[in-house]
Amino acid sequence: MKKDTLLKGTIILAVAALVARALGVVQRIPLKHLLGDAGMATYGIAYNVYFVLLIIATAGIPSALSKLISERVELNRVEEAKRLYRAAIGFAIVAGIIMTVLLYVGAPIYASYNNDPDSSLAIRALAPALLLFPIIAIMRGYFQGHQFMLAGGLSQVVEQIARVITAVCLAYLAIELGYQQKWAVAGASFGGVMGSMGAFAVMLWFARRMRLLDASAVGSATLPVRQANKANGAVTLYQTYKLIFANSIPITLAALAVPIINLIDSSTVIPLLRGDIGYEEAKISLGILSGRAQSLAGIPIILAIAVSQTVLPIISSAHARQDHAEVGRRASQVLWLSVIVGLGIVLTMITAARPLNGFIFADTKGTDIIILLTGAAMLQIVMMTSSSILNGIGRMKTSAAHVYIGIGVKVAGLFLLTPYIGMYGVLVSTILCFAVITTLNLIAVRRSMKVTLLGRRWVGLIATVVLSLTVGFGTDWIVMTYIHGFIRILDFMIQAIIVGMLSGITYVGLLFLFRVIKKDEMLMLPGPLQKLARKFMRSH
Repeated sequence: MKKDTLLKGTIILAVAALVARALGVVQRIPLKHLLGDAGMATYGIAYNVYFVLLIIATAGIPSALSKLISERVELNRVEEAKRLYRAAIGFAIVAGIIMTVLLYVGAPIYASYNNDPDSSLAIRALAPALLLFPIIAIMRGYFQGHQFMLAGGLSQVVEQIARVITAVCLAYLAIELGYQQKWAVAGASFGGVMGSMGAFAVMLWFARRMRLLDASAVGSATLPVRQANKANGAVTLYQTYKLIFANSIPITLAALAVPIINLIDSSTVIPLLRGDIGYEEAKISLGILSGRAQSLAGIPIILAIAVSQTVLPIISSAHARQDHAEVGRRASQVLWLSVIVGLGIVLTMITAARPLNGFIFADTKGTDIIILLTGAAMLQIVMMTSSSILNGIGRMKTSAAHVYIGIGVKVAGLFLLTPYIGMYGVLVSTILCFAVITTLNLIAVRRSMKVTLLGRRWVGLIATVVLSLTVGFGTDWIVMTYIHGFIRILDFMIQAIIVGMLSGITYVGLLFLFRVIKKDEMLMLPGPLQKLARKFMRSH
């Protein structure tokens, strides 16, 4: 299979994740109407604890495997790469079984601790998904190590389609048949199990295709591969797992950052707020945070995930052959891509937050929470990208240490600020957490390699951001004042499209007007955008 370039791999994963995320957001429209904010809070609790256990079950092995496979493919140690893959699959099977049992048995205990007994059923309905998702994650990591991103991207889309259809249908049926709300939420949660089955089927198809291609490729390459493997000597199963876990455990600790933050919030928001606003209002606030803000603010993170997954094997390959100049060049590229594209997505969503919230969730409650959490997503994008760079050059422990310093800041800020400013204390503590981790990561990257980003062009970028926000929020005020009178949901949709388009176009135009993008950086853009950018720059 042909390797994907940095940009092509990023686009494949970003588009697939965007489609999957869009389906996930669309899913929340009927679920919100079926379950209400309180039901969405229960649904969010189930998924938050599930995601934490999923990361533990895979133990960071997909990213570690991507790194290790890319290094061995680069050095022509193909059989060693396959042995690592088989060992990782074996671990995923055992870990999946253990975590499924743990989640199913421990569901009532966690639900009781979290002051939401109804979430026990939803957690148990989701538990079987842990049987397959660790295996799926390992397979995705293997393909990423070969710099082939289509398999993982397509499996995400199929997974989400199966999840959405199952979740909405089962929740609807439960309510129509007169079951209690907790059964409807459990039906929605079971969508994750059907999603895992769909994704697994896709990965099996690609795995079979790769085996057939590998078999046809054997011949002239057989002798040098065998010689290379013989030169490396036999490696025991213990040594194989030791190598995998030495790379994967620090990556796991770093990857747990966002799930742990979400878990901290879902576990503490109700206890922290119920004394001031009461249990029901506190639960509704948590539903807005987890059901609305986290889902919308997660959209820009698609870019960070796509870039991180694509750049890790590329930087690992360059690092394996000791090409330090290439490592620095790729790190500079990926940071540039994260900042420039990430800001465009974040600014567009911030300015269109009010109509987006109304269109998806039928009212505009919690828009300020969505804006703040989406703003924090910019820090999260750079945090995840810089972590991937550090992982690529073997500094996984450094990246993990930074995450837990940031989580310490999150916990301290949460308990210090929330009693005084309520939900805003939850949000500010998250922003501080991401800011600390991002700063520490960037310092470590700069100390490890020569990285060039924007230089003196930061002034132009800041001006671009300020003017884009001004145009976006100004447009939002205009459309809110003058575009109404249709069906309410249609009003919101039209307003969101107009605000998002004008804000996005303004941002892109100002980037070229203020010369934030240089000519050589235009090579990072797809062909049609390169031509458009050249015409724009010649006319100015």
